[in-house]
Amino acid sequence: MKKSSAKITIMWFGHSAFLLESASGKRVLIDPWLDNPKAPADAKGISDVHLICVTHGHDDHLGNTIELAKRMGAPVVCIHEVGLYLKSHGVSAIEAINKGGSTERDGVRVTMVDARHSGSLDVENPPLPGGEPAGYVLRFENGYTVYHAGDTALFGDMQLIGKLYKPDLALLPIGDYYTMGPKEAAYACTLIKPGKVIGMHYGTAPALTGTPDLMRKHLPASMRRLVQTLEIGISTPLS
Repeated sequence: MKKSSAKITIMWFGHSAFLLESASGKRVLIDPWLDNPKAPADAKGISDVHLICVTHGHDDHLGNTIELAKRMGAPVVCIHEVGLYLKSHGVSAIEAINKGGSTERDGVRVTMVDARHSGSLDVENPPLPGGEPAGYVLRFENGYTVYHAGDTALFGDMQLIGKLYKPDLALLPIGDYYTMGPKEAAYACTLIKPGKVIGMHYGTAPALTGTPDLMRKHLPASMRRLVQTLEIGISTPLS
């Protein structure tokens, strides 16, 4: 499928929370922890979201999913076990797929891929089993493709994700401590070969010390121009 030159826009809410909007106005919200320390004060007032994707059950990713899904009626894509938890808390529109599976809503195709991390539902005390963590590949109506890696370590099959889906944009954790750090994320870029890369999961806690500049430093010189840094709360066009 030939990719359109029409713009996709992206807004970062801090941590791993992003809003992606297609050229035709389809809005996808990923890992909506919208009261994280870096989020804009009015972030939870977001509206008109067509789809919510949750990578895993940790509270800094599941975040405000339940209240947002109930208020907007937006379907939630998640792994099966997280879906069971959401259903038990009154969320009715759930696409509980699993790794390797895909679903399509309003022309946006969402594929769940692997991630290497833990996945309990630590929103409860004691934590509940939450299935495995995941990443997502989103293909928009015009063919523009985004890979959100979720929380993950570096793993060799990222090369397969790159070869199979050819992402125009990769959203990669760079904070270190709980996920890949900048050095590992830079190596992931050499496996995935995205058109652009944006770092995430950094700066929201003292332990998350990675930065986009450090990732850029570890990239081959020919790839350093691919790193894009977002300003939180600002809608930014992607080419």
